[in-house]
Amino acid sequence: MWYVYIIRSIASSGQLYYGASADLKQRVADHNSGKSTHTSKFAPWELVWYCAFPDKYKALEFEKYLKTGSGKAFANKRLL
Repeated sequence: MWYVYIIRSIASSGQLYYGASADLKQRVADHNSGKSTHTSKFAPWELVWYCAFPDKYKALEFEKYLKTGSGKAFANKRLL
């Protein structure tokens, strides 16, 4: 199972991060421990949304979409 997720910075609430992982719990822990260079300066993070996909490539396609302008608009309107 693969997960597409959205996390929000607790310290800076306007900061969102969209990602995908096969191990969601570990990935969120990695974001909070500073192991991800893209998210370390806005730690700590909270998980605000996730969705499970049985196929890795479908999950990665959806993650890629969420990172586009229309994907962010969709997420703000429908997921958050």
